[in-house]
Amino acid sequence: MNSLPVIVVGAGPVGLTSALALRAQGLPVVVLEAASAGRLRPGSRAIFYHRQTMQLWEDIRAGLGWEIANAGLVWSTKRTFWGETQVYERTYPFPPPGVMPASTNLGQVDAEKILFRHCTEAGVQFAWDQEVTDAKTSPEGVIVKTSSGKEWHSKYLVGTDGGRSVVRKQVGIELEGPRIEDAFVIVDVAEDVDDPIRPERLYYYEHPAVEKRNVLLVPFRNGIRADIQLRRGDDPKHFSDPEGVKRWLVRVLPEKYGDRVTWVSTYQFLQVVAKSFTDEHRRVVLAGEAAHLFAPFGARGLNSGVPDAIAAATGITQALNAANPQQAAAAIQEAADRRRDAALYNRNASNLALEHMRAHDWRTRLKRKASVMIAKYGSRAGSYLDSAPFGPRAAARQASDGIY
Repeated sequence: MNSLPVIVVGAGPVGLTSALALRAQGLPVVVLEAASAGRLRPGSRAIFYHRQTMQLWEDIRAGLGWEIANAGLVWSTKRTFWGETQVYERTYPFPPPGVMPASTNLGQVDAEKILFRHCTEAGVQFAWDQEVTDAKTSPEGVIVKTSSGKEWHSKYLVGTDGGRSVVRKQVGIELEGPRIEDAFVIVDVAEDVDDPIRPERLYYYEHPAVEKRNVLLVPFRNGIRADIQLRRGDDPKHFSDPEGVKRWLVRVLPEKYGDRVTWVSTYQFLQVVAKSFTDEHRRVVLAGEAAHLFAPFGARGLNSGVPDAIAAATGITQALNAANPQQAAAAIQEAADRRRDAALYNRNASNLALEHMRAHDWRTRLKRKASVMIAKYGSRAGSYLDSAPFGPRAAARQASDGIY
């Protein structure tokens, strides 16, 4: 068959973003997806989208960033507690008309629906039930085989097929990094739209109602996410089976939410980054969770995957327009290296957040306790307690180059 300019593997939010970014460059795009058309994903997964992410969406597709911003819930207040004592509170002013909010909160399923509609309107082609079983690269391009028996040829490929990426494995790229032993249970509950709770982010160190375990509560459009950090020795099933979830959930949220659970997942997080974001022939570019997996604190997953996708599209466009193979390979390598640098930064930031939350080191425990005492007299220590579970943002770095 004739070779396509580019194929995207995976129709999640990073794959959809890749497709839109390629279409914005005027390239025809085919997205291969293992699932059937109209498939439903359980749970909300990503819920928090930063302004930089929404602006990147807006840049590649006029109206897209604003649509997601307006579809989500914008909360302006965040509060942090040590036990029952509030140690920090901040309320941000809402942005003036025409200014993108600092963030919005929307279930990934709903964000994907918006992205998919924009893809179809932009002329992106989808091939469903195309689970990739093999992918091989050469100096001339990529050959992909799928479970349907079909063979696809392309000059370039963007691999966005998630943490268990077949593309990554088939082209021989390994993930590097540790698995975190501590477990977290993450629960989504449906909001009571007739009587919702106050829309604010709450973080509890040593929540007194759950035997001093850390708890995070984040509202999003039509829902609330509740995270509980388990202790070493805890049986995750005791906190994640239906009765177990309800047992702790009604202690940190009003009782009515015990019967409104929509999704439960137990995580032991990987902190891994692909050894390379491109293959030996510079024909594949990895993006999103195919390239890196982080703990979700600080929202560094999808908010990093979106600039991955756009960098991949830019590199592939430059490669297709290059004067010679050497220039083409250099364009792919530059895009891959830039986003890998970003991923390494994000992993380090996520590691710092996890170290703070887990507090296995006596120095961290001492600093946390001292900050609680000092927070009674000033906001600076409280600000540290509020921000440390989410890691540093390094505001001096450009979003497109690797804050997220």
